[in-house]
Amino acid sequence: MTDDWVSLFSGGKDSSWALYRALEAGLNVTRLLTVHPGEGSDSYMYHVPETGLARLAAESIGIEIVEVDPGDLRATAASDSAAQGDAELEPLEAALRDLGDEVDLAGVTAGAIESEFQTSRIRAMCDRLGVDLFAPLWQRDPEALAREMLDAGFEITILQVAAAGLDESWLGRTLDADALAELRELNERYGVHLLGEGGEFETFVTNGPHMSRRIELEYETEWEGTRGRIRVTDARLA
Repeated sequence: MTDDWVSLFSGGKDSSWALYRALEAGLNVTRLLTVHPGEGSDSYMYHVPETGLARLAAESIGIEIVEVDPGDLRATAASDSAAQGDAELEPLEAALRDLGDEVDLAGVTAGAIESEFQTSRIRAMCDRLGVDLFAPLWQRDPEALAREMLDAGFEITILQVAAAGLDESWLGRTLDADALAELRELNERYGVHLLGEGGEFETFVTNGPHMSRRIELEYETEWEGTRGRIRVTDARLA
């Protein structure tokens, strides 16, 4: 058997970049694993909006996807964030244990940048499973990472915003050099993280060098005064 890697994957820029870097490093990624927290869930561990698009991304990438539905995370919310984070990790760990019966699981990729809350739990999970963790974004400079993604040819669409300075015009916008320059200004003024690590915005990668076909989106926007999201009405491979 070969050493198989599983990429924790939402279709967003961070998990997509971790996957891309793993493939560039020659890791044998044979599965993508997507957790669907449920729309409206208040998750500490997972990307929430439009995770259903990950299936289409997997088709373009050409790697089998495993999807996990842990149920409505609001229903399992614990009394404190630490306990909830631990509870949210349980279905992911169970899915990886099941995969370990099918493949020679060597490691897991993750797209965490600065969140010790998430990374410490994923690292501990990997220790329990006896596998390695590949986290190429961890503790990297956010602007350098953003430029690397853009230089590599990633096409990134903003799905959701929830931060001062990010208005409805950002919904569906492409995260490009101009958007990055504006985010730098918002970082200086409001502290908005350049890659949305604090939940300021969520993204989806519609194209990249690891994908065979671009993903086209049709959507409606929803705005609630200080935050909003796009709701995808149609998605297809070009």
